[in-house]
Amino acid sequence: MSRQNANRRMGIAGLAVALPLALGTAIPAVSQTLVPSSRPATSSAEEIARFCGNIADAARDRRYQLQKMELEKLQADIDERIQKLEAKRAEYETWLTRRNRFMEQAQEAVVGIYANMRPDAAASQLGELRAETAAAILMSLDTRKASVILNEMQVETAASLTGIMVNAARRKDPS
Repeated sequence: MSRQNANRRMGIAGLAVALPLALGTAIPAVSQTLVPSSRPATSSAEEIARFCGNIADAARDRRYQLQKMELEKLQADIDERIQKLEAKRAEYETWLTRRNRFMEQAQEAVVGIYANMRPDAAASQLGELRAETAAAILMSLDTRKASVILNEMQVETAASLTGIMVNAARRKDPS
């Protein structure tokens, strides 16, 4: 039985060698296909360099496209923030206008109150206020009424308020 198997194996091996010779082709040996490529390592480096050179333009274009998209996104974000800031600015301006109008009305009302007070009562009230506030009220009053009120004040308080009013007048008129 072992002799029959040996003959069979020889027949198959012979057939494997004879068939390619009959067809005019050679079957590569298994040992030849397992041997690494005989090309030098530099050729793979050259292939890599060639590949990188071939895709460099496409990669650069894609990088520029990504940068452009990022810049457009940033520009949209900036535009949105500018719109929000403009809305806040408009809101602030509206508020400031209302506040200024209120302050003018309040100042007119306060000045009217002090203008209608007796000079001695106005002098004692203004003497208790902050010096800048009292000076501002006196500057808004008619000069005759302000002078009568200052006449009723203590000398030190009247001098301090007069100094503040003079400095304020200098700031308004730089000449």
